[in-house]
Amino acid sequence: QVQLVESGGGLVQAGGSLRLSCTASGRTFSRYVMGWFRQAPGKEREFVAAIRYLDSTTKYVDSAKGRFTISRDNAKNTVLLQMNSLKPEDTAVYYCAARSRYEMVVHATGFDYWGQGTQVTVSS
Repeated sequence: QVQLVESGGGLVQAGGSLRLSCTASGRTFSRYVMGWFRQAPGKEREFVAAIRYLDSTTKYVDSAKGRFTISRDNAKNTVLLQMNSLKPEDTAVYYCAARSRYEMVVHATGFDYWGQGTQVTVSS
């Protein structure tokens, strides 16, 4: 079993930055893909970014490219999402997810474990 705990959400003004952290426990993650998704009220859960532990391959949604950076600390079983130049449309609950297979995917159904979510609110 895998447990994921997110932290780092909050309220920030447009143009500001936040760093989300996801700490994993329960299994080794050397072969895992870790991802961040977000869900705004009334909208479907959306892929934001993912990283593969084995080789640090990353993938981003187009709206996050150039603004968000996903990284991992293998020793701490932690995945970070640095979010810069935040916009009001980035407002959502952000979820950390883990996929226990090598292939990178962007759909939520491809991930096996989920955190409880952390709120990010960007004011205009």
